[in-house]
Amino acid sequence: MVSPFPSAASDDEIDLRQMVRALGRQRRLLVSVAGASLLLSGLYAFTRKPVWEAQFQIVLEDQDSGMGRLAQLAAQNPMLANLAGLGGSNGASSLETEVKILESPSVLKPVYDFVLKERRQAGENLDRYTFSDWLPNLKVELEKGTSVLNIAYQDTNKDLVLPVIKRVSQTYQSYSGRDRSRGLTQAVSYLEEQLITLKNQANNSMRSAQAFALSNGLGLQDGMPAAITAGSETGNSGSVENNREATQNKVNALEQQLTAAKAAGATRVYVAPQLEANVELYAKLQGLKAQLQEKSALLRANDPSIQTLQRQISSLTKVINRQTIGLLEGQLQTANAQLTSLTRPREVVLKHRELVRAAIRDEATVVELERQLQTLRLEKARQTDPWELISTPTLLDTPVAPQKKRIVALGLLAGLIAGSVAALLVDRRTGLVFSIDELQGLLPCPLLKHLPALAPAKWSDAADLLARGPLSTASGSGPIALICVGNVPDDQLQAFSSELRRALGGRELLVSNDLRQTSACATQLLLTTPGVATRTQLSQLNQKLVLQGTPLAGWVLLDPELELS
Repeated sequence: MVSPFPSAASDDEIDLRQMVRALGRQRRLLVSVAGASLLLSGLYAFTRKPVWEAQFQIVLEDQDSGMGRLAQLAAQNPMLANLAGLGGSNGASSLETEVKILESPSVLKPVYDFVLKERRQAGENLDRYTFSDWLPNLKVELEKGTSVLNIAYQDTNKDLVLPVIKRVSQTYQSYSGRDRSRGLTQAVSYLEEQLITLKNQANNSMRSAQAFALSNGLGLQDGMPAAITAGSETGNSGSVENNREATQNKVNALEQQLTAAKAAGATRVYVAPQLEANVELYAKLQGLKAQLQEKSALLRANDPSIQTLQRQISSLTKVINRQTIGLLEGQLQTANAQLTSLTRPREVVLKHRELVRAAIRDEATVVELERQLQTLRLEKARQTDPWELISTPTLLDTPVAPQKKRIVALGLLAGLIAGSVAALLVDRRTGLVFSIDELQGLLPCPLLKHLPALAPAKWSDAADLLARGPLSTASGSGPIALICVGNVPDDQLQAFSSELRRALGGRELLVSNDLRQTSACATQLLLTTPGVATRTQLSQLNQKLVLQGTPLAGWVLLDPELELS
């Protein structure tokens, strides 16, 4: 039993030399495919209409920057700011959103209609031409890290490119103030509508408060906060509630003064702040005190005249205090009567206060909305500059497409790749084995000698070595079989067999492909050359040799390319 000889090359490796040789064998196919691809790409590049381009740059500015009072209004009233289009947003996402809007039909529809009109006048059939088909001609790209927008328009009609890019520029500049103006108009309309409703509501609230006040005998200022009534021109004079509080304070003060006057008795004179003193009695009292002081300096304390003066002073003090008490009691009665006339039920006062507060709140809302409306009207009247053009629309001097050299180069590269793949596939489909490594894997015996096929003069030494070596180990002096693997050229087969017979001397050499004849020989030698046997033939030969069971000395390869290495 003869075991197969393993292949020297790994299955997952690619022998580049064999690929190059395969391409060389199929060079006609490779050249044909590459030439056809080069021809087609050249025809495409030189027959395609030139594409012209015009471009400009524009700066996307923040329309809300530096708006002063309007910015403050947007911060105070987010709902109104959103309505007017004044709300802020993230800078990067805002610019990206703006770019998408600039590519939308809502902005570019007039430009698209202009292109359709011009092309139809030129005789083009545009029945199925849509905005989506036209949009790729326009390139809108945001410069990375900036707010600069690069706009370019391409078309095969050179006369149409510059007018279109100018219209795009005008459209974008018009758009830059369109949303701002529309938002401000909506905000002004909204405030005007709200003011009509709120003015009616404020008037009704004020009428309700006034009617309730009149029906309950309340003053104009009743129910208003102290901060408002204190700053009014009428002060608290019109407020019943404030007058009642003042009267209540007066009653409390009189009661305290009356208590103090009663507690004074005959020891001291109580002088009320709001009462005028009895001049005569007070002067008489001061005279008695002066006499007592003079006599006390000259006389003893128990002197009858001093005691008489003391009694007179005490009696006069009581008289003055009783007079003061009487006056205070009279004023207290008057204040209590006034307090009674000013007192209102608590529920009435609270209800009136709610009505007044509602009226004040509605009036303040009206005033604030009028201020906001005035601000928006001023902002609407303010003229704003459109987006700034930092480069004017310009038509490039040379077409941007087709790039003929690039197209031809890519066509040639694609042809070479496709031709190489086709050549390798065709070479593979022939089934012929050219690789020495593959031959070693398919033949069931070792490679004994690798000879140059086109140099028979170099075969003598190899024949002698074979005759003395692998072929001499066979038992006896039986014949040697030379088996030709594949369609080895006849001249090479005859030359090799002649050289081998010479080296074998008197031993018989049987040259045959019939394994039934070669099975009677002492040993067998295989002879082949690259590309003369298919994989199927080698596989079948391998199976037959295994079944035959005759010893194999090895195989010899006649390589046409060996002398070139």
